[in-house]
Amino acid sequence: MPEQEEQPLLKKGTSPDPNNDNSKYKPKPKPHQTKNAKGDPAVNSPNELARASLHAPNKQVRTGAQRTSRTAQKLKLLPEEPFQRDERSQELRDRDVYSQANRITDKPARRDAEKLGKSHRHLLPRATAYCTASSYAMRELVKWLKECKRLHHTHPKLFDECVYTPFMYNDWRGDKRFEHEDVIRLDDEGGDINVSDKQPDIFIFEYGVVVLWGFTEREEKAFLSDIEGFEKEKLAEEDVQVEEFNYYVTQSYQPRIYNDFITLRDASNYMVKLSISHAIAQSVKISLFEELVDNTIEDTQDIPQEIAFSGKVSMSKEDIMKSIGELFILRININLHGSVLDSPEIMWSEPQLEPIYQATRGYLEINQRVALLNQRLEVISDLLQMLKEQLGHSHEEYLEFIVILLVGVEVIISVVNIAADILASKL
Repeated sequence: MPEQEEQPLLKKGTSPDPNNDNSKYKPKPKPHQTKNAKGDPAVNSPNELARASLHAPNKQVRTGAQRTSRTAQKLKLLPEEPFQRDERSQELRDRDVYSQANRITDKPARRDAEKLGKSHRHLLPRATAYCTASSYAMRELVKWLKECKRLHHTHPKLFDECVYTPFMYNDWRGDKRFEHEDVIRLDDEGGDINVSDKQPDIFIFEYGVVVLWGFTEREEKAFLSDIEGFEKEKLAEEDVQVEEFNYYVTQSYQPRIYNDFITLRDASNYMVKLSISHAIAQSVKISLFEELVDNTIEDTQDIPQEIAFSGKVSMSKEDIMKSIGELFILRININLHGSVLDSPEIMWSEPQLEPIYQATRGYLEINQRVALLNQRLEVISDLLQMLKEQLGHSHEEYLEFIVILLVGVEVIISVVNIAADILASKL
């Protein structure tokens, strides 16, 4: 789909004025920026793996998580709340809804999807996920959040591996957060859009990811600074992974995720945000593993060519064994970290949230990305295993040569002894 043309926003109940190019509601272009992990694997932890190759030469810069929905304008419909298990909803879940804007049947929803582009991001509230560490000290973190009740109006609630709390920076809330009214229209045929979230929410996941809803960039940086003391195996700043979305509230059409814009019915329903945040947190954690696998591939891609041209490889057995160990660490973190791959435990106690979580997970292509990661790791593992076996054969040949040499030396010594005995007998 071609890039969306920038269109002026409309106040509720007004129509566009083609002669007025200086409307205060005209979007200001603002690039969509992401940060990426840069690092080769080391042995101890995924974060140390990421830090190991920060200064490696000729690294290709990547932009964000490796998912096509970042640029393909993918559409994922979110089930209505409360979720009803009717046949149509089940059919939408089963066929994994994937559609472009021209397939949206609801006219206001389609008009908003066609109008809303990346240049409008600064007009809408942010929903941002940061992967900053291997894990968080959750017990101490919850205690700190409770102590912030008077200052930041916190009320933490623990959902298994996730802590939710509202969080407000009162000293900054006096700033004018948006340049326009809370309710706007993107198009005179579009729906009413609420772009002001009065209560920012935070979701902190034990595996080192925090998802922030309704914060400004300045507030996000301040909060990340506040929780640094609770991070375990902290990532370097250049290694921090980020997923950036924008969201708004409307009653005009069905909730959805389209082109990294999240549509909600009620911003105060933190359980819906929790469902979406679980999938986003898993995605941003997987993006770290994607970068590590990319760096591992870069480190090993010259080995087959070296074998093809010279018939041998310059890697020592110790280096090969280290690389195999690093691959096993990556595969363990990807496949055995239940919080990253499996449905969260809360989905068992709150089954009505499962469809929203699965819809978001499908939009973020988590299953496909994990499968691709495992396939790429399998290829690298086969290569290193072949090198290990080849070094084993070389070692056996070396031992055989030593044995033959010792036998030869023993034969020579025996011949010398026999000759010396013969000479001695003649004398």
